[in-house]
Amino acid sequence: MSTVPAATLPLSVVIPVFNEESNLPLLFKRLYPVLDGLGRRYEILFTNDGSADRSRELLAAQYAARPDVTRVIEFNANYGQHMAIIAAFERARGAVVVTLDADLQNPPEEIPKLLAATDAGFDCVGGARQNRQDSAFRRYASRLVNVARREMTNIEMTDQGCMLRAYSHDVVAAIVRSGAINTFIPALAYTLSQNPTEVPVAHEERHAGVSNYSVYKLIRLNFDLITAFTTAPLQLFTMFAGFCSAGSLGLVFVLLFRRFALNLDRETFGVFTLFGILFFLLSVAMIGIGLIGEYVGRTYQVVRGRSRYNVSHVLETKE
Repeated sequence: MSTVPAATLPLSVVIPVFNEESNLPLLFKRLYPVLDGLGRRYEILFTNDGSADRSRELLAAQYAARPDVTRVIEFNANYGQHMAIIAAFERARGAVVVTLDADLQNPPEEIPKLLAATDAGFDCVGGARQNRQDSAFRRYASRLVNVARREMTNIEMTDQGCMLRAYSHDVVAAIVRSGAINTFIPALAYTLSQNPTEVPVAHEERHAGVSNYSVYKLIRLNFDLITAFTTAPLQLFTMFAGFCSAGSLGLVFVLLFRRFALNLDRETFGVFTLFGILFFLLSVAMIGIGLIGEYVGRTYQVVRGRSRYNVSHVLETKE
């Protein structure tokens, strides 16, 4: 079971990095002055999630420039944003741990807002993006998913997609102990916290490059969110299958009545009608098998006990 080191610093900032060479120089320029001005000791943990560009070299150079507060975790391959965050959580020494994206859409200058909330006693502080600088499709899709997630999981988050968040050391330790393979960290943290809250934060256009989240990845991420915290999809499917079965049975009776009682549909009644009903029921069964398989697959990933990620090396100054 993974553990988190004792909290020996007031603050840890965790930043996953994947192909962000065009954003990292400006991130360094803006982030370090903000943290230096807080008047509290801190560390920054960058997790390079198998970047194929110059991110690795830039992170190594930044570590050489500020080894007193910088730590770099190098993955041997790409394991995804949330595994990159988990790897940093397992090494974070801060009493408060802040997560931040490297693309600068979440301004580092908003970190003091989160810290003010943690100082007030909240153990899980989520950022709620104001005036989002995303496409209309992303904004409306996010609202739709928020509604679906709230109804299925009872997890109340205004903005689940914002990674600018702050967690207490206890919440981070609980996340690490959970050992989750496929998870959505903000939702998991919400379920493990005792006193969560949200604060409004600014949102900026991406400084450079393109988003690493394709439509497919976003769908997978939100599917992970729902299936990791509730069995509601299975229950909804069971009800849907029941309605489909009842409808199919009703259709069979209608066809039989029209054929034998009313002597209609003599030319079309028969094998093609049965094929239509059969294909519909098979499609319902295939959806159910896939849904059940998703849950079984998650169970298999946990019980086989394989490492969730592999670290090639860590750049850090030993205390």
